[in-house]
Amino acid sequence: MTTNNFNDYPISDEILKAIEKLNFKNPTKVQKAVIPLALEKKDLLCKAQTGSGKTAAYGIPICELLDWDENKPQVLVLTPTRELAIQVREDIFNIGRFKRVKVSALYGKSPIRRQEKELKQKTHVVVGTPGRVMDHIVRGTFITDEIKYLVIDEADEMLNMGFIDQVEEIINEMPENRVTMLFSATLDSEIQRLSKKYMNDPQVIEIEAEAARTDAIEQFVYKIGNEDKLDMLMDVLVVENPDSCIIFCNTQERVNAIYNIFEKNSKACEKIHGGMEQDERTQVMYRFKKGAFRYLIATDVAARGIDVHDISLVINFDVPWEKETYVHRIGRTGRQGMTGKAITLVSYKEGRYFSEIEKYSEKEIIEKECPTSSTIESLKPAFLEKLHEKPEEKVDKANDLTKEIMKLHINAGKKTKMRPVDIVGTLCNIEGMTAADIGVITILDVSTFVEILNNKGSHVLKELQIKNIKGRPRKVTIAEDKPVTVQRKRPIRRFY
Repeated sequence: MTTNNFNDYPISDEILKAIEKLNFKNPTKVQKAVIPLALEKKDLLCKAQTGSGKTAAYGIPICELLDWDENKPQVLVLTPTRELAIQVREDIFNIGRFKRVKVSALYGKSPIRRQEKELKQKTHVVVGTPGRVMDHIVRGTFITDEIKYLVIDEADEMLNMGFIDQVEEIINEMPENRVTMLFSATLDSEIQRLSKKYMNDPQVIEIEAEAARTDAIEQFVYKIGNEDKLDMLMDVLVVENPDSCIIFCNTQERVNAIYNIFEKNSKACEKIHGGMEQDERTQVMYRFKKGAFRYLIATDVAARGIDVHDISLVINFDVPWEKETYVHRIGRTGRQGMTGKAITLVSYKEGRYFSEIEKYSEKEIIEKECPTSSTIESLKPAFLEKLHEKPEEKVDKANDLTKEIMKLHINAGKKTKMRPVDIVGTLCNIEGMTAADIGVITILDVSTFVEILNNKGSHVLKELQIKNIKGRPRKVTIAEDKPVTVQRKRPIRRFY
């Protein structure tokens, strides 16, 4: 079935409402190809580039097909990186918001006990990285008996990162009677082998060559001596003066070195790489998505699948070692119909890597002359002025969806034998409330969180100040739903 409207698919009003609130206008190419087949419970092998809308392509049908009343996980989505796991978890949660779909994210460098407690609750969808997912399977905290849908996202990157053995171990723990969907930017021999071994007559979907995504991105290169790179980076930033920029490096050490130069302007710059604690990485990405700072200095943990709006410039401080990585990096800009710009700094030693990238890219990469000293001096005042300005806050893509939702905190939980039925019973006894106005309920040891839908949060909050819950008064407040705040280190060096 081919359609230009989400309403033409056999999906429920709850999912359609979320899609509308998330401002999904018309299905993308990958969504048109995947959604009908996934709703028919077909195995899928899909070649699609990052940024094509594939998370919604599988997220919409799995949210539609899962059984809300089943307490055990029914869906597993494997991702190569923690950042992508967090983002996919958020995307699926938003799609299933009005169906009250519970989604858990499992990834390393985050307390495993916290994840174990979450898995003990009703969980419909699990999103995770292979290592941590396998840890939970071995511990017996992730029960796979009822998994009906397995999604392997960014499969080629999973293989490149050496996760193939763990992925196969995990697949072997899944029920044989399941739907398997595999998404990859390439369909090389190893992907084909996985498909033949673990999938049942998969429907093969090829959307478009990944390099074609660069059409909306202006690409430039500065060819310089190795010793001049840092100075050139600073000059490029002055000339371009971007509102939002990612600077990619190949190593954690390089990220740290550049960050230390920027850090005098703590409001302008943050860093992210695999050596940081996960809570800190999560906080950095949250702040960058909100537009809290202009410059993100990153390794390739931020190159794949991370959806941040309105990044005006990507700079490759280091030429990536793999040509595919170049496309992933520059694909952080020029998204959602916008144009973008990418600049690569190439030293003499990196010429061979860059030549491979030039051959791979379908769009010309234009060589630029280094800016003159007089040009830098003339543009520096405007650069410094913007550097010290507070950036404009970005509107979250789920802003419209969350406008009519209020998340409440109740100071009672499992230790006081609080159950979802207690919460639902109390809420449904409030005038004007029905079960359709109650969103996701999460019960922890001493706390309960409940989402109130349809702009009824303020009314419910007021009523719960005078109404008993499970036979006694409870303190009820608006929940603060933010990532963990991490203490920043003190500045080290001066930037301009």
